[in-house]
Amino acid sequence: MVQSRICGILAALSAVVMGLWALQLAAQAYPAKNVQIILPYTAGGSTDVMARAMARHLSGLWGKNVVVENRPGASGMIGAEVVTKAQPDGYTLLSTTSSYPATAAVRKRLPFDPARDIVPVATFARAPMLFAVHPSVPVKTIRELIALAKKNPGKFNYGSSGTGGNNHFATALFGAAAGVTMQHVPYKGISLAVTAIASGEIDILVSSSSALLPQRDSGRIRILGVTSLEKSPLFPDLTPIAKSGAPGYEYQLWWGLFAPAGMTAERLGFINAAVNKSLASQEMKTFFDRQGAEIWAQPPAQIRELLPREIARYKKAMEIAGISPQ
Repeated sequence: MVQSRICGILAALSAVVMGLWALQLAAQAYPAKNVQIILPYTAGGSTDVMARAMARHLSGLWGKNVVVENRPGASGMIGAEVVTKAQPDGYTLLSTTSSYPATAAVRKRLPFDPARDIVPVATFARAPMLFAVHPSVPVKTIRELIALAKKNPGKFNYGSSGTGGNNHFATALFGAAAGVTMQHVPYKGISLAVTAIASGEIDILVSSSSALLPQRDSGRIRILGVTSLEKSPLFPDLTPIAKSGAPGYEYQLWWGLFAPAGMTAERLGFINAAVNKSLASQEMKTFFDRQGAEIWAQPPAQIRELLPREIARYKKAMEIAGISPQ
């Protein structure tokens, strides 16, 4: 009897060891081929730049090509849908930003569940946005802009990367907080909106520092403030908009890597660890500093409910900003 029990225990232990060995072997086998990252926006924006930097770092880490493919359209939903239809094996991933849950929140119908058909793998970074105007707008501060906009309701327009994107939400919420009315001009990608403000086609653009700082440095735009609630260590010379006539106003960006639902916990954890290892390197720290973003590395347990939570938050923001479902 005792011998039988011992044999049973040994068999169980052997099964556990074999199982762990199989999981380790599976992790070691990935990636066995090139990995594709779908970027659901046009080239040149902050999400594109960050995705390509991470892809290069992962390529060096894994010894396999990690290729970024731009699939813009429908404010990021076309590329996201491509990923939902892919095998959840880690060879097709999605690099997106906080614009994804924002867009998902305003869409009446989507051919997939935006909260559950895409799962978070890793986060890269987070940062406040910058508030810019074309030099033809005769103001030097947010307070001056608010005063001028109140005297001229609807005179000023603002651009975005598309309806329901970060730029749309951020500027609409500013209007609600400041009590001003402006006209929304959506573009098919943030690079087009940046070109529009640099040329004077639009008056205002709220966007990431990587998109706006080159235009500021060339004198084509003027930056008036930052969307953090308090002074940002990333932009210590800029006054928070919340302190300049739009009380309580705050808007933060984030960037990350996602996958089709159904990926094993082991594969997800393996990729998450690789991303976090990359983020810990001095090269990536320097890169994100230059992008005006703070590294935001998190384990899988902390980001598991990121999308459902963010989509619910944006739906509440829609009501505040008066954005209608599309």
